[in-house]
Amino acid sequence: MKYQEALAWLEELSRFGIQLGLRRMERLAQLLGNPERRYRIVHVTGTNGKGSVSAMMAAALTRCGISTGLYTSPHLVSYTERMCIDDRAISEADFARTLTRVRQAVETMTAAGEESPTQFEVLTAQAFLWFAEQRVEYAVVEVGLGGLLDSTNILHPALTIITNVALEHADRCGGTLEGVARHKAGILKEGVPMVTAARGMPLAVIRQAAAEKNAPLYVAGEDFSSHGAGVAEGRQKILFSWGKAGCDGTASYEVSLLGDHQRENAAVAIQAFRVLGAQDGRLTEAALCEALYETVWPGRFEAMALGGVRILVDGAHNPAGIAALRTALDDYFPDGRRVFLVGILQDKDSDTMLKTLLRPEDRVVLTRPDSERAADPALLATKAAVRAVRVETRPAQALEEALSMAGDGSLLVVTGSLYLIGKIRTLLLEKGGRNA
Repeated sequence: MKYQEALAWLEELSRFGIQLGLRRMERLAQLLGNPERRYRIVHVTGTNGKGSVSAMMAAALTRCGISTGLYTSPHLVSYTERMCIDDRAISEADFARTLTRVRQAVETMTAAGEESPTQFEVLTAQAFLWFAEQRVEYAVVEVGLGGLLDSTNILHPALTIITNVALEHADRCGGTLEGVARHKAGILKEGVPMVTAARGMPLAVIRQAAAEKNAPLYVAGEDFSSHGAGVAEGRQKILFSWGKAGCDGTASYEVSLLGDHQRENAAVAIQAFRVLGAQDGRLTEAALCEALYETVWPGRFEAMALGGVRILVDGAHNPAGIAALRTALDDYFPDGRRVFLVGILQDKDSDTMLKTLLRPEDRVVLTRPDSERAADPALLATKAAVRAVRVETRPAQALEEALSMAGDGSLLVVTGSLYLIGKIRTLLLEKGGRNA
């Protein structure tokens, strides 16, 4: 297949939707020769922050001189963003070539009367295959949804990570917060260490699962912690402590990703790197410092500018993520005027998201993300208790409206859905926008 043919075939697979379970994935991996067994794995789940933690971990391993794959989802603009090696995304040619191999395995399955894998399963298998072909030594793999029944859970990792646990995707993961926690804890493997920032009841669930699996557990706030130490030159300084009550030692780092939530994500990555370093002597503190200093994650509290308008693009898409965004906005921009460009999916708790995000004096433009699951912006408008609300279903026109409103010196914040920020970020770059 050529690249465009590969994209067309992927779109055909979208008709299968989301189907949790491991049977199809196990069979597909088997037909490909189980490529996921040819390198060491760091497996990452969590409600929020798993992409940022994955990016920091992969960057740190790469800077140790270790060839490292990174698999994340969803993408903002191109499917090629989902799989990278040593900070470089897969080329369109390699994407088409490896997907052709996966397609052949899929056709073998369907010809034998077996159920077709989903789009996400195919992409996951493709990433595993490409990593093996390129002979990576490590792969950092982000869970797609939940953990227990996620396609990535055929892996046998060297380390697992759960960033945090909040109520999201409960309809597919047990129906309750406890159910969600059990699904996330499902990535735990016998004897494999885990690092987590979970709290409260979800932590209790994870702790029980770790005990059952004889898995060493490292908990934020107990075995390690971090504190903010100011912001300078666009980076936040953090003080990291390890050992019970921080008694064993401390170290300071500069982190390019801003916000208290990213400080916590960085702490999880630091602890995970240290745990992994006990297994692999090639991991160095210097590489970790360099990675935290340099790692960026597009669409995560990302500062941009266009024509004198200050813009923040953030992929917060659930109540916990929106709460973290609101805290960061209040910390870094406490007094300024704000204009929001927002699109939300209909299966999200939009009431809580809008109530948490918006102040009465704010202005908001509501639009429709490029997804079949997009919520009606007119309905969202009835829930936005702010100074001014406008509805524009087309994202490009909504951006023009929001830019015009923010021309009075207001900060423009784009958020609510990864589908939306991917589109808006592309439009901003096409207009000459830049990172600020």
